[in-house]
Amino acid sequence: MKAIHTTVACVVEREGRFLTVEERINGQLMLNQPAGHWENGETLVEAAVRETLEETCWEVQPTHVLGLYHTDPEHLDYGFIRIAFVARAIRLRNDVQLDQDIERALWMSRDELLAARARHRSPKLLQCVDDYLAGRRFPLDFIKHL
Repeated sequence: MKAIHTTVACVVEREGRFLTVEERINGQLMLNQPAGHWENGETLVEAAVRETLEETCWEVQPTHVLGLYHTDPEHLDYGFIRIAFVARAIRLRNDVQLDQDIERALWMSRDELLAARARHRSPKLLQCVDDYLAGRRFPLDFIKHL
């Protein structure tokens, strides 16, 4: 059985466009939601806010849980559980530097994301957008930290 990494992500929509990151993975530019690993001592919501800020320079406020997503990439010896949140953009922070591997943050429509499918870091990118557009939402208190 593979080990599982716990990650968080935010789906942030504004005027029909989704906050997306272009990141360098093994020398290739790939697309993803702002996402990253949950760190010890954080709540899942805190991790999602931190990762989004670090990868996009946008402060966000999570409003709902979007869902849980499991992937098991064949080329890795571990899999991922992603806890995805719906969040709203609060403000762009010019005093924050992007993470080292992030080239830029951009706003993309679903059609633009679909056209760039070959550059998606994982199938979770489009699945999360589609779940968001389908109206999937769970209250934040769905998650309990005990």
